[in-house]
Amino acid sequence: MSLRFMAAGSAALFLLPLAASSNEPVQLAVLDPIVVTPTLSSVTAEASLSSVTVIDEQTLRDQQPLEMRDVLRGQPGVDTYGNGSFGKISNVSIRGTSSNASLLMIDGVRLRSATTGAPAWEFLPPQMFERVEIVRGPRGSLYGADAVGGVVQLFGRDSGEWLTMGGGSFASWNLGAGASLSEDGTSVMVGANVFDTEGTEIREHSHDRGFHNESGIFRISHQFDDRGSIGLFRFSSEGDTEFEGSTPEQKRQMEYLLQVTGLKGDVWISEDWQLKALVSEAQDESEDFTDGLSNGDFNTRTRTANVQSVSLWGNHQFILGGEYQSDEVLSSVDYDEPSRDNKAAFAQALLAFGALDLQASLRHDDNDAYGSKVTGAGGVGFKLNDQHRLRASYGTAYRAPTFNDLYYPDSPPFYFSNPNLEPESSETGELGLRGQYSAWYWDAAFYRTNIEDMIVYDFAQATSLNLERTTVEGAELAMGLDWENWRAALAFTAVKPEDRETGNIIAYRAQRSGRLDIDRRFGEVSLGATASFQGHRYTDAANTDRLSGFGLVDLRASWDFAENWTGRVVVENLLDKEYVTARSFAGWDYLNSGRAVMVSLSYDTQ
Repeated sequence: MSLRFMAAGSAALFLLPLAASSNEPVQLAVLDPIVVTPTLSSVTAEASLSSVTVIDEQTLRDQQPLEMRDVLRGQPGVDTYGNGSFGKISNVSIRGTSSNASLLMIDGVRLRSATTGAPAWEFLPPQMFERVEIVRGPRGSLYGADAVGGVVQLFGRDSGEWLTMGGGSFASWNLGAGASLSEDGTSVMVGANVFDTEGTEIREHSHDRGFHNESGIFRISHQFDDRGSIGLFRFSSEGDTEFEGSTPEQKRQMEYLLQVTGLKGDVWISEDWQLKALVSEAQDESEDFTDGLSNGDFNTRTRTANVQSVSLWGNHQFILGGEYQSDEVLSSVDYDEPSRDNKAAFAQALLAFGALDLQASLRHDDNDAYGSKVTGAGGVGFKLNDQHRLRASYGTAYRAPTFNDLYYPDSPPFYFSNPNLEPESSETGELGLRGQYSAWYWDAAFYRTNIEDMIVYDFAQATSLNLERTTVEGAELAMGLDWENWRAALAFTAVKPEDRETGNIIAYRAQRSGRLDIDRRFGEVSLGATASFQGHRYTDAANTDRLSGFGLVDLRASWDFAENWTGRVVVENLLDKEYVTARSFAGWDYLNSGRAVMVSLSYDTQ
């Protein structure tokens, strides 16, 4: 499969920096970074009144993660699980919700499969991104359907020159390069990356299952003095992955394409009034093969037009917006309905009164498939002193039934669709406290989410159905340190997602997880380690089938041996731990890779 690379591309960053909604000066410190995902505008993490985690460029470059799940594993409120390593199905659960009850966005553009409702996390190469923002808690009043557990936004590389090459265990190799040019207000950037591995066994006594990925990014933008800008951006990821068939000898393979394209523009009408617009398309395409013969394809496209009016009144900010979104399924499977449209209007107010901050937002969605939904949120923050802020919030959200949930044609023995499904509806209350200091911070949050009509697949009845009442209660602790030559981050999560009718824990949810990252620089040399753990999880609604918890340790070292040149060694799963996070319908475990050593050489001007 060739690298399909991008004639045009989408808006650099649709969410442009605006004035912060607090009286405090904007800080660019590592410990209190600027974030845009929680409020659609730029505020510091501390002033966002949200539980938010930022994984910055330096962290991504130092840790050299091979998969996106390595980036997200153990982060506050985040649980990851899936069907093995290297391009195999990966699920991301935020605050005990399902993988398709949290949004994935790439540079402001939503990406997921409209048939399954879940993003293909396994096909997103970390090498192509320079920043990750994880917002925990409902964001339905800003982003619409599916932002129940939270929002993860990935920001693609947008400047600099880089070249990286490396290889290691499992016959894995990686090669990437990129360059940018800026002159007279016009900026152009292009980059590409290839990763290939023979993979490992994902089923005991079977064969290695390989993975190949080719990705690229392109963007061009122009700044019209201080009055406005226009930009085009495209991100693409494509390749193939091997997985298990009904027998170890059977060869199963999937070819895939993920693509995001967007055009954005903004203009300042006056000093305190800005208009922004984004037109985008997201594609999720896949075709499944058995012994070289096609089993069919699933191609979905989501087209979106979003317009926002941003008004600044002193320290206050007001956003009014509208959005039109169209989902389309082009598949070898004849869905009962192949498309649906959604129209929305939303508003947000960010108010600052000295030590007191207030936030409120409201959104109305009208969908062809399931009718109208109204979501809202409110938050209050109070600075106790210069270092501590108390926050409280309440928000509602909903998860839309997918095309598989509603329209998949009957195909014994699985009857995926249930035309009588209702959307999930949730309400969440949260209380948080943050301490922000010159060299470190801590953030604690406690929350409760009530979900009505949670959508699950019942294997006993072979169909999708609604659970009447589900409750998720949780606590999260995050800490960060940036002191002299030390960098560290600590996270701990305790969560209880419970079916209130049975008292059982929702399947495939770990109730405990944590992570510790430590790095120390010694001149031109840096040494680091990551320790993470996940508690046990159940694979069934009755809580009779249990997968054990596990802990992992990774090590890394780097040497800046010349200007912009770095050599790195990363050892993942140092203790060669055997661990399982998913079990097949037939009862066998999906195995993850053991110890892996990767060596790389890179040139990077960023």
